[in-house]
Amino acid sequence: MIRYLSIRNLAVIESLAVEFDSAFNVLTGETGAGKSILVEAVGLLLGGRAAQDLIRTGAEMATVEAVFETADGREVVVRRELTAQGRSRAFIDDTLATAGGLKNLASSMVELHGQHEHQQLLDPAQHLMVLDELAGLAPAREALTRAFTHILALRQRLDRLRMDDREREARRDLLEFQIGELVRAHLVPGEDEALAAERQVLRNADRLQRLCQESYVDLYDGEHAALDTLERVWRRLAELATFDSRFEPALAAREDLKIQLTDMALTIRDYANSVEGSPERLQEVEERLGLLERLKRKYGPSLEDVITRRDALVDEQALLASEGESDSQVKEWLHVEGERFLADARVLTAQRQQGARAWAAALEAQLAELAMPHARFEIRLQTDPAESQWHERGIDTAECFLSANVGEDPRPLARIASGGELSRVMLALKTLTAGNASRSGAARTLIFDEVDAGIGGRVATVVGEKLAALGRHHQVLCITHLPQVAASGRTHFLIQKQTDGGRTVTSVARLTRLERIAELARMMGGADAGAQARAGAEELLQAAEAKGEQNPKTKGESPRGRKTT
Repeated sequence: MIRYLSIRNLAVIESLAVEFDSAFNVLTGETGAGKSILVEAVGLLLGGRAAQDLIRTGAEMATVEAVFETADGREVVVRRELTAQGRSRAFIDDTLATAGGLKNLASSMVELHGQHEHQQLLDPAQHLMVLDELAGLAPAREALTRAFTHILALRQRLDRLRMDDREREARRDLLEFQIGELVRAHLVPGEDEALAAERQVLRNADRLQRLCQESYVDLYDGEHAALDTLERVWRRLAELATFDSRFEPALAAREDLKIQLTDMALTIRDYANSVEGSPERLQEVEERLGLLERLKRKYGPSLEDVITRRDALVDEQALLASEGESDSQVKEWLHVEGERFLADARVLTAQRQQGARAWAAALEAQLAELAMPHARFEIRLQTDPAESQWHERGIDTAECFLSANVGEDPRPLARIASGGELSRVMLALKTLTAGNASRSGAARTLIFDEVDAGIGGRVATVVGEKLAALGRHHQVLCITHLPQVAASGRTHFLIQKQTDGGRTVTSVARLTRLERIAELARMMGGADAGAQARAGAEELLQAAEAKGEQNPKTKGESPRGRKTT
């Protein structure tokens, strides 16, 4: 789950830090306040595309950083940096990582459900995976995938055995040359990105040292250092506080600010000492990057692709070098493995058929609670045991069908569902799988953006209750415009946009109970909401709190009223 999120210079956000609860967190605010930027920031930590126009105007770099807590209680720090020059760097626990590395790590802990993510429901190719997840059949499918991979390897081996001697010798020679070229390169995943970052530092070493030195002097070591100036300010504030208590909060922040600035100064000094402009090292880096670029053009496009290609070539070389195998032997192995694969696939088909019926009924019950009482949901399987139709998931394809209204036959979900219906189907799916994830020890964060699209009234209340129920098994973050959904949150954050010095600034605050009532009243009645709206908001919050007390979360509680800046 996401314990802490920090954003600097991303779009309208200059500086923002927020600590999330482990249960159901709601985020509200006026349209355009920057709520979607938080989702965009998390998307960057998941390995999303880093667009240069995300950087705040006038800034040289945008940074997104988060502290994730894993299922076993371990903390992992993930950071993404975007530069105004269009470069992007990622770090996991301060170690340089690739975007792919971010996806592998963070995607196991976070699911992002926005309008784009709903598109997987519109892709029939994903529906078999949805069924397997619902029915708990993923382990059986993965075993089948391994068997199918083995069959593909045997087919390849058979093709190689059928080569004539001249073709085989030519192929051996080519493989020897290509493998030698790749092995001598001693390829390391992510090395090109690390070297590109190092080259950037080496090329600008003098400038970096000068900037660090000037910053260190101005902040800590100069005649008019900022820290010395602040000491004089604190003394004046201390005197002011004796006359007016309104200065006490600023005075209370003195030590934290002093520690932060001192740490910053020492970090700048240490960094300056570590930067060394070595022409020899720069030349080594340039030559190494040149070699990697040539290999990527030849075997890539990415370095990871080059490494994968190297391993595949080594496997192929081993196949060609194998002796004592005959065409008939491999055919027999293929026959045996194929029979075994088909038998296992048919067992999985039967389990899928049973699961499709059971989970379709369960989904219909969930959709009925979400104001779709007449919904009919089907997961239809198509099975083809012909060998030409085998694939890594077995011998089945699946597609979801939905009828939302009385008298209509179920039709493909991809063609008839509205945005609001998709949101409710996704929420129903997550509600059904939440208990399984909790029992398996998953510590996932579910982020819902626009889950309330196209709904309102009583349905919005039910959506809020279901999100709160998800919050008992997962950390849930939900951006919403509906007061019924917002009232169900265990923790409520308000996102506001203000103008400061001619610039737009976005801030986030964790609301107290009284502040929640005011925000819910605004959501119900607009900016000029009066006493009647406030009374309605308090009644709405009381009802949600009573419902929450009936179903308490046993751990991870957060104190109310804590401000986040």
